[in-house]
Amino acid sequence: MEGGDYKCGDNQAVGRWTLVGTTALVTGGTKGIGRAIVEELARFGAAVHTCSRNEAELNECLLQWRALNLKITGSVCDVSSDVEREKLMQTVNSVFHGKLHILVNNAGTVIWKPVVEHTPEDYRRIVSTNLDSAFHLSQLAHPLLKASGRGCIVNISSVAGFVAFDSASVYSATKGALNQLTRSLACEWAKDNIRANCVAPAYIRTPLIQPLSEDEEFVAREGHRVPLGRLG
Repeated sequence: MEGGDYKCGDNQAVGRWTLVGTTALVTGGTKGIGRAIVEELARFGAAVHTCSRNEAELNECLLQWRALNLKITGSVCDVSSDVEREKLMQTVNSVFHGKLHILVNNAGTVIWKPVVEHTPEDYRRIVSTNLDSAFHLSQLAHPLLKASGRGCIVNISSVAGFVAFDSASVYSATKGALNQLTRSLACEWAKDNIRANCVAPAYIRTPLIQPLSEDEEFVAREGHRVPLGRLG
């Protein structure tokens, strides 16, 4: 990623640092934080591939991105499935000719329930989507990231990996594990010139928390935790 004379608020390509010539895979990129990441990477010049479980939603996004002349491709994938993760990486390998510069493990889910109400199916769904996918896709992406010569993994974690939240015990456990996985990958793969970092936001107004964001008591309580006094 090349440097430049970047000025805050400058939305022009000229004078900004650039990702032209790089490739990126962002999971869960059709809504929320994932979509914002996909579009920002593409606007900086990266060739981006993303995925979604929802084919209709993915196709609609691809049409919109094409109209904006953004270099974004996509495929259908449920990242909770190891078979579909392998298929996704085969697609990425083909689209990007064996080299991947950026992997953003963004796809995630949450089920708002007290601990005693979680079923084994709930547990497996959250763990496979939030943690297993990040581990397995990083593992599958390793040779492509190494081949790029300057690979980068960004895991989208959560403050729930550091502090307690009501009715999100399994979700929080996966995010805590993701934080530690990030540290381990950063240490183990530094020799391959692959960096690993994670971003841990608090509540952001995305479709994932839409039901909660309509609860005035919840918004007031969680906004009180944030210095700006509001949800992201």
